[in-house]
Amino acid sequence: MSSIDATPASSHSRSVDWGRYALVGIATIIAAVVANLVVWFIAGAFVAYDPVFAVLSTPWGTILFTVVPAIVAVIIYALLLRFASNPARVFTILAAVVLVLSWIPDLTYIPTVPGSSAGQTAVLMVMHAVAAVVIVGMLTNLTRPRTG
Repeated sequence: MSSIDATPASSHSRSVDWGRYALVGIATIIAAVVANLVVWFIAGAFVAYDPVFAVLSTPWGTILFTVVPAIVAVIIYALLLRFASNPARVFTILAAVVLVLSWIPDLTYIPTVPGSSAGQTAVLMVMHAVAAVVIVGMLTNLTRPRTG
């Protein structure tokens, strides 16, 4: 006689060490900020940052505009770890979509902002991609369940 498991799929939660996840989340946020600051400093050698264009006028704009989305990403991935059957795949797809969507204002709105330039727009787009790669890479690879 076979038995049927009547437990809802969402309660078959994978073993997540939430304390470790919190550390990975914090490390992910810090790594994304550091990576974008590296981009900011390197790009600054090639692109003149206009002081009127607040987003790139100082490193603080880069920090703020990286920290907030990174925190949101860490929270979303935590929810996916809890409720999705394949959180890494869902998160990677979602992040790719969000990345493409984040480029839309870079190409449509940012050029209308006082002090903006094509070079600064390119820097913003690169920063979005760098943050996405760091965030997706760290969250999906460093939170895999340990085997053995």
